[in-house]
Amino acid sequence: MTVTSYTSDYLDESIRIIRELDRSVIDRMAQILADTREGGGRLFILGVGGGAGHASHAVNDFRKIAGIESYTPTDNVSELTARINDEGWDSSFRRWLEVSRIAAQDTVLVFSVGGGNIDLKVSMNIVEAVKLAKERGARVLGVVGRDGGYTAQVGDAVVIVPTVNPATVTPHTEAFQAVVWHLVVSHPALKRHEMAWESKQTAIP
Repeated sequence: MTVTSYTSDYLDESIRIIRELDRSVIDRMAQILADTREGGGRLFILGVGGGAGHASHAVNDFRKIAGIESYTPTDNVSELTARINDEGWDSSFRRWLEVSRIAAQDTVLVFSVGGGNIDLKVSMNIVEAVKLAKERGARVLGVVGRDGGYTAQVGDAVVIVPTVNPATVTPHTEAFQAVVWHLVVSHPALKRHEMAWESKQTAIP
């Protein structure tokens, strides 16, 4: 495969994913988040690897643009690593949510390629956190890949990024996590504050 053909194939795959995304789930996600805000709830965003980077970025956007009180455990590396060192990786997100007193009015948003898998014991930190969220009556959202894993099984509105090429599941999933959350945060049901460049459009000659 030439470099040019790989680039072309990758972009064609991206177009296919856009066409196959379930728009109704995205709209439902936006409405759940709007309900969370109006009900005085908070948004807890969970992710590892690329998902952790997305979580930090998304916390900013949901707070600044949508006016939702939002947090992620990966923004506090001292607490996170202390919990992993003392209590283990699998319980690290769950324990953080417990201290945060997650409740029924709150919502959890998961960014994960696989969504967690109990049988394979993959991303058990996400699985345990989602279990706690459901136990407390909180809503669970996600943008995940593959079959969606545990997050998709129990979630209230989970966008599954279609697998169009098994060789590019991770880059496509992580790329479209950003696409979906930016869509949601700017969704008419949720957006409260204009973004800087959009607000300056009238000043452009």
